[in-house]
This record gives sequence, structure tokens and C-alpha cells, in this order.
Amino acid sequence: MKRIVFIILFVGFQVANAQYKISDGTELLNLQKVPMEKMYVHASSPLLFSGEYLYYKLYCINAQTNKLSSISRMAYVSLVNDKGEPVFEHKIRLEKGMGQSDHFINTDVPSGNYKLVAYTQWMKNGGLAQVFKDDIAIVNPYLADQSAILRQNAQDKEISVKSNDRKDPDLKQEERNDLLQLQLDTLTFVTRQKVMLTLRNYKGNLGHGQYSIAVKKIEQLAVRPRMDAETFTDRYLSVNKRIPQTIGDSIFLPEQRGELIFGRVIDDINNLPAVGKEVIISVPGQEFLLKLATTDQNGYFFTYLRKEYKTPLTIFQVLDQGEYSIDIGRQEDLPFDSMKFGNFTIDPSDAAAIKERSIQNQIENAYFEVKPDSILQPDPIDPFDGGVPEVFNLDEYTRFPTLQETLIEILNTVGYRTGKDGHDYIRVAQDFEKFNEPYNDYPAIVLIDGVFIPDHGSIKDFKAEQVKTIKVLRDQLILGAKQYQGIVSIETVNGDYYDGFQRNNSIVSDLELPKTEKNYFRQSYSQESDINRRIPDYRRLLLWEPQVDLSGTEANFEFYTSDITGDFDIYLEGFTTYGKPVSIKKEFVVTKSKTPINN
Repeated sequence: MKRIVFIILFVGFQVANAQYKISDGTELLNLQKVPMEKMYVHASSPLLFSGEYLYYKLYCINAQTNKLSSISRMAYVSLVNDKGEPVFEHKIRLEKGMGQSDHFINTDVPSGNYKLVAYTQWMKNGGLAQVFKDDIAIVNPYLADQSAILRQNAQDKEISVKSNDRKDPDLKQEERNDLLQLQLDTLTFVTRQKVMLTLRNYKGNLGHGQYSIAVKKIEQLAVRPRMDAETFTDRYLSVNKRIPQTIGDSIFLPEQRGELIFGRVIDDINNLPAVGKEVIISVPGQEFLLKLATTDQNGYFFTYLRKEYKTPLTIFQVLDQGEYSIDIGRQEDLPFDSMKFGNFTIDPSDAAAIKERSIQNQIENAYFEVKPDSILQPDPIDPFDGGVPEVFNLDEYTRFPTLQETLIEILNTVGYRTGKDGHDYIRVAQDFEKFNEPYNDYPAIVLIDGVFIPDHGSIKDFKAEQVKTIKVLRDQLILGAKQYQGIVSIETVNGDYYDGFQRNNSIVSDLELPKTEKNYFRQSYSQESDINRRIPDYRRLLLWEPQVDLSGTEANFEFYTSDITGDFDIYLEGFTTYGKPVSIKKEFVVTKSKTPINN
């Protein structure tokens, strides 16, 4: 399937909105062989206050098999207001059809009814009906204007209370599930008590799957329950199983090889598409990425970024001496303003509960520094793709004024040569002891802080005092259709050569970084953490476990209750390896501990 999509991109890509026009029946048939997708989002709560986090787990589902999808590698998540405007837009990497992230609700987000939407580019071919949508209500007590959620009449109250009915048939109960069970030693706990939770699988392979767990305080305000996995499967049962488009229609292409980057090159002399021009795409930095694309007969080019880049910008350069303009494409937005939003409301009788929760949030956020989450560092990128470069740290050598002099005096395998066209280029000596290859006069790939340098002569006089290290790889390489002899990667002292980078036939474009996974803070009141006993604990979300890979008969979890008392829910959502949705709920109660907090 990947090969089919890759081939047709060359002849039908459109830069304006990353779409491809289906030209004939063969192309249509090939595209119809790629299953459509749908998305389920397990959100931590349907109601959020300013100062709270929304946590979510993504399950990208193959619409034909109902199993986790292996098609798309990128997903997009937005929280949208009732005007269709995004509060946030997240880019999420999918691994085996799953992803996760979170978002902090700032005090500038007004009270109102919102939609949490999630999709892949491939899903957009089915329109809004294919896209995951669920209601999220936000209460911002710090803004005076509450008109968006203030209850107007008794009918509104009746609707809101009904939506929060704990016996809502859409809210699946634990006893309905015949695969898995959530078990606790007791259903009553005191504040700051350790809780041992066991997930039991009674059906062997049938219960194996990917799940997520949230443990949270039951809402005091009337709010419609969030969509669970079983309800999602029912509601999205009739979505498109394959693309609904036909010959002559335009479609969004699946991001099977990573994040799609695309654009168009125009010849400024005749204002026509630049055909057959090579475009270097580089994501700079110490762990740089380097790509090459060639424009088609309409001047379009594209590539995919599969590795986890670290720098939020991309540099595009046309490798030609003419005069060109580069237009960077962007993904087309969905018509979010056409969605129907929820009807969450409040009235004066809710004031006490809102005030209490707001105060608790303020106290909890005041101690954020002692309860930090940690970002999971992605695997480092090897820009040399397994090659081992020789590293020259210039502080260990006598400094020379320019780069050219430094190459002559320090790097005996690298130097300037004059090409047949009269232009100077940097060449890396071949390693005939290591490689059995004929002699060549290919230039090196030269980069400064990950920025590709096409004109080597332009950096002859680059000040060597700005250079920290020079890394040299002597392997023979191919980039696009051109052969190179080695890589010379120059790292500056400040590592910021790309800041303010300007060159003819180039453009620098911002690139939003995909969200990075985190290890979420786990409160503990074991003996070794007695210092925490003096810190207030107003967590409403006691446990958020987005990655539960159940491959055995049970899985065990532990968490601690907080200083908040009342009724709590445990929710498990997910899908078995056979594509069956699983939604389980279990309730327990937390009462006030008789033990003083500051003992």
C-alpha cells in the first residue's frame, strides 16, 4: 500500500492543501485498497476548570477491521469553541495506532461549551462525520462574563440534570463486561491512603489489548458524560470504510511515512512552475534532518519527516542558480464551525461547588514545582545514519582565523578543491583502506548547525572562532540523484547558525513540534516521602495511566487518595487485540482521615 501512495504523489500533488486529484480508475482502485480510519479519544474529564489539565489518549482505528490502525503516523487533536476557533491544536505521533498528550486550561479560556476533535489527514476524506467529536465543558470563574453557560430557565436545568444522570444507559457499568474486571480490596478509603487496583483478565487472549485508566472525582456539577469506547464504536459504526471520492475528486493523502511536508517552486523570471528542480529540506540543529525532493511538472514537491526532530523550523533551498520563489503548503482546515455543541449550564446554586473547586485548584497549582511531570526524551536522532564521524574539537587545537585555514592546518582529510566549473568546493578524502571503491571527485555534504550549505565557497572566510567542533564522515553518500563524498558537519559555539538565515532561493518556515510524551507525577505518602505530608493535596484526578498493555492475566496499579473526599470513579477504556471495545467503570468512596496531615 505504501508504494502505491508514494508513486501517485509524484503526478497529482497540490500544494495549497496537501490534496491529490484522482485521475483514473486504476488510481481510484489503488486508493480504495487503503482502509479508512476512525479515532477514539479517552479524555480524562468532560468538565474542566481554569487551572486544570485535560489528559487524553488516542486510539486510531482501522475502520474495516476495528483494530488499531497501522496506516497513519500522525494525528491531530483540537479543542474548538462554538465559533469553530481552536483553543489548542496538537500534533501527535502515532505508534502502533496510539498516542497521548495533555493541555493546561489557562485563565484566558472563557467558560463555554467546546468540542474535542481528533483525526488523521486520511480521515478528513470522510468529512466531519469521520472525525472524533465529543463535548467538553469549561468553567472559568476568574472571568466576569459567564453568559455562555449561565442557565436561563428551568428547561435548561432539566436538560442539564438529565445529562448527568448516573444511570445513563450510555455509561457502561462494570458488571456488563465479560472480559475484564477492576478489583479493589475495599470500596471505602480515607484521605491520603494507598489504593491497590487490579485489572483481571478472565478470557485469555480475548482480553489482551491496549487500554487506559483514569481515576477521578465524580462531578458535582451536572455535565453530560464523556463518550466511552463502547459508545464510540456504536456511534461510528457506519463511517466510511474506504474513501468515498471518485475519479476527478481531490483527496487528502495518508501520512504513512511520517509527517507530510510539501510546497511549490515558481520560476521568478517567467512566473511559471519550476520543473525538475531539487529542493533541499533541512531541519537544523545538532540532531539535524536532511531531505531532498524534486519538483514535478507543476512545480510541486513533498517529503516526509519520520524521525522526532527537535528544532521547530524547516529550511527549504532550491539547488539552482536561477531565481525562484518557494511557497510552503499547509493542511486544509475542517469546517468546525458547523458542529453542534453541548448545552452545559450553571446556576447560582452551583456557586459553592465552583468556589470550592477553584480554591482547591489554586492551592494545587501553587505547589506545582514540587509535583512536576517529566518529559520523556525521544530517542536521539543519528544524523549520520550509523556512520561514525571523526570529531575535531577546535578548542584542542591552535585556532586559525578562517574555516579554510582550519581545514588546511588541522583536518588533513578535508580541504577545498576547484571544480570543472571553476567553483570551489569542499572535498573529503576517500578512505580506500575501509572502502573498496573507485576514485571520485564528488563534493562533500556540508552543514553548519544542520543547515545545508550548497555554495562551499561562500564559507571560506567563516570565522573559525565561532566554530566549536567539526565532524567528518568519509563514507560515499547519495542524496536524491546526486552523489557526495562524505559529510562535513560544522557546529558553532552558540549552535544557532539558522537564526536569521537568509539566502537566495530559500525560505525558512516555522514547524510546530509534535507533542512529547510525559511521565506523569505520582503522589506518594510512603515513609521515604514524609516531606510531602505537609503539602496540601487537592488532586481530583488520582491516577492517569494512558498506556496499559495487557498481555497476561492481570495488571496491578497503585495510587494514593488526596485530601478531597467523596465519590470517585475508576474508568478503563480501550480495545482488545481483536478490535472489541472495552469500557469498565468502578466507584469507591473517600472519607476524611482521622490522622492529622502534619504529623
